[in-house]
Amino acid sequence: MATFLYRLGRGAFRRRGLVALIWVALLFAAGFGAASASAPTSGSFSIPGTEAQKAFDVLDKKFPGMAADGATARIVIKAPAGAKVSDPEPKAQVEKIVEDLKSGPGKDQISSVADPYQSQAVSQDGSTAYISTKYKVSGMELTDATRDALKESGKDAQAKGLTVEIGGDALMAAPETGSGEIIGIAIAAIVLVITFGSLIAAGLPLLTALIGVGIGVSSITALANVLDLGNTTSTLAMMIGLAVGIDYALFIVSRYRAELAEGRERDEAAGRAAGTAGSAVVFAGLTVVIALVGLAVVNIPMLTKMGFAAAGTVVIAVLVALTLVPAILGFAGKKVLPAGEKSKLFGKGKPAGAEKKANGGTRWARFVLRRPVMVLLAGVIGLGIIAIPASKLEMGLPDDGAQPVSTTQRQAYDMLSDGFGPGFNGPLMVVVDGDKALADRTVERIKGLEGVAAVMPPMPNEAGDASMISVIPKDRPSSTQTENLVHTIRDGSGGDVMVTGATAMNIDFSQKMNDALLPYLALVVGLAFLLLMLVFRSILVPLKAALGFLLSVVAALGAVVAVFQWGWLGSLFGVEQTGPIMSMMPIFMVGVVFGLAMDYEVFLVTRMREAYVHGERPGQAVVTGFQYSARVVVAAAVIMIAVFAGFIGASEQMVKMIGFGLAVAVFFDAFVVRMAIVPAVLALLGHKAWWLPRWLDRLLPNVDVEGESLRRHLKDAAGSSEGPDKDRELVNV
Repeated sequence: MATFLYRLGRGAFRRRGLVALIWVALLFAAGFGAASASAPTSGSFSIPGTEAQKAFDVLDKKFPGMAADGATARIVIKAPAGAKVSDPEPKAQVEKIVEDLKSGPGKDQISSVADPYQSQAVSQDGSTAYISTKYKVSGMELTDATRDALKESGKDAQAKGLTVEIGGDALMAAPETGSGEIIGIAIAAIVLVITFGSLIAAGLPLLTALIGVGIGVSSITALANVLDLGNTTSTLAMMIGLAVGIDYALFIVSRYRAELAEGRERDEAAGRAAGTAGSAVVFAGLTVVIALVGLAVVNIPMLTKMGFAAAGTVVIAVLVALTLVPAILGFAGKKVLPAGEKSKLFGKGKPAGAEKKANGGTRWARFVLRRPVMVLLAGVIGLGIIAIPASKLEMGLPDDGAQPVSTTQRQAYDMLSDGFGPGFNGPLMVVVDGDKALADRTVERIKGLEGVAAVMPPMPNEAGDASMISVIPKDRPSSTQTENLVHTIRDGSGGDVMVTGATAMNIDFSQKMNDALLPYLALVVGLAFLLLMLVFRSILVPLKAALGFLLSVVAALGAVVAVFQWGWLGSLFGVEQTGPIMSMMPIFMVGVVFGLAMDYEVFLVTRMREAYVHGERPGQAVVTGFQYSARVVVAAAVIMIAVFAGFIGASEQMVKMIGFGLAVAVFFDAFVVRMAIVPAVLALLGHKAWWLPRWLDRLLPNVDVEGESLRRHLKDAAGSSEGPDKDRELVNV
């Protein structure tokens, strides 16, 4: 592989014009496709194999024309103190809202508008009423005119002294990342300038990463409706693509400069950088892809598509690093070097190979080697303490109750809770696949259950062979009591009586996430263990990498619980409302963080392995690895943290939480696990760290990440050359 990547990088350097043209053409093609495609929707949400999904399937079959996934809105109206919504003036304003919705802009997208006085949607004390509106399409498919009409529907009533707030998913909008993403990229640029000491070298990883992300995100946007991708898919792909794209280019550029420092010609340096650092990029990218594609084992289409889309962006980032980066290095010339280094490398001043003072990575490695037990205990105990809140993890899917208190959705949620009871915000939909007699018996049974506030009369379909029953719990949707009520209704019913609705879907989704976590961990960690065993020719090094990852990800989950569930330092991160952690957060964090954590493992330990196989003692190999890789790994981690942290400013709670969780997890994994625990463990293991049974060594293919075969190839080519022309010909084979 190293020899192939050497040829690929050298060829891209020499044919830089053609390579750059191809990538620019791909960027324009993807951009044109994205601009031509219709706006992405929210994507369909299904949970195969659950009762809630089975009930939705029955609804689609037995109630044709009813958009089960259509957007809904609740316009909640509250009369002034001392008045009732049934009084003549408030009632006239409420009826005007109903008529405006039915006849105003966007009426073609409305399925139904329920008059609160006819649908019994007035609270017992008469202070509050709500207008239930159903749409034919999802919230993301509503036109601006429809959404504006909904927002403006209560303005006149508000002017008359009524309080009007709007809840439901009809106000759903694409997540906004705000200025945080730009700040994250700016921090990445500053880190690159400090690392390389050259504006050109710093700008190169940013430029290539943006090109790769542009192609990936534009492709996702172009295919969003065809593949039914959710509106958050492109945001998550951008988050991951930017981070790995910058990092992979950073490692190639860093190795290229190191090769120049050894006196190589520029095209030769580009080829060797692709053959050595490029091999690590390929395997690091492969671990990320495995982790993301492995999300398919959860068997939730939305999550699977998110994983595949993000994995595609990572593949593009790897290809960009191996081809476009060497090509742009060809255009950059000597400008990728700091001003002083340019003269040193090309014959003026102190030679590049002269002895230099030990850098920070070398000094840190020597410190860890002197006190491995202390460093190991400090790292493990510290992360263990931070991980404690993870034991209190509560999972669920956010509803309007998780919105910031300043939003109209949250205020509508609170008004409904005050006027009708907490459970009114999460009604259960019981679907009866049978005749009216079965539906009537089901209603009587549910009325006698504990935790039920109200049961609506059954609504049969036209054929009379199915019915819908609305059940209002006494407690809020995310409470344990409501979850127990759902299970009680299901346990006492046959297969023809099913519970669905947003609350039941959330319960089933959380359960499916819990059930899939261990199989997913086993699959991803197992495949990555085998991959790292191929790379490092060791059993203990991959095992240590996997255990270190588990420690960092549990600590990151503990931090997420402390901030988003308990509210610790919540105001610092813009968390206005605490609540359960989103159900997909743990498994998504496991997938993404595992892939990214293995990046640092590969980049850092590959240099140690390279030094060890060339005869250095285990301790000295650790020092050598840190000498050449620590600075770049630290820079890469800071860049990735900055990019992820930039998404904390997103308006979407899911994106905000994932951005925070990934940023914290990368910090723990890079600076505590990889930079402290890893060298401490390797120091304690000594030669045993690189042990591999002989029979297994013979069975495993040699992927040659260290580039040993490349060195032999180049040495043989140089030895059999007959002058510079012959050498050039052989090396370019």
